[in-house]
Amino acid sequence: MAIPEIFEGGKYSDERGNLIFNNNFNASEIKRMYCIENADTEFIRGWTGHKIEQRWFSVLQGSFVIRLIKIDNWEKPSRVSNVLTFDIDSEKLNVLHVPKGYVSAIQAGEKGSKLLVMADYSLGEIDDDFRFPLDYFENL
Repeated sequence: MAIPEIFEGGKYSDERGNLIFNNNFNASEIKRMYCIENADTEFIRGWTGHKIEQRWFSVLQGSFVIRLIKIDNWEKPSRVSNVLTFDIDSEKLNVLHVPKGYVSAIQAGEKGSKLLVMADYSLGEIDDDFRFPLDYFENL
């Protein structure tokens, strides 16, 4: 079973400026990308998940808290689940990999934060979008 992991990026600075990079991330599976900008820092976008698709998240500006729950039964998920929490920011080009089988809840940590989302299927290629009310899982 694949588990979420962070591919660490880095930052190099000299008199010319900054270079933010990620030499550990292989983007060969990516078929599409989009950005998320939450309306404010109180709003939590979630729970949205994918049985088949994978996602990769990287913060372009600001910071985000991304909560993940592994779903074993998509027809009737357990309401009490183990929540994995990741705090990621734009200081380095870190990439959070979310394997298939997880739902996510995404919250901006700062006003104006921007999150790059990458997926391994094109839009409309498969029907794999599952949504649950924010209060569905009891331990958010």
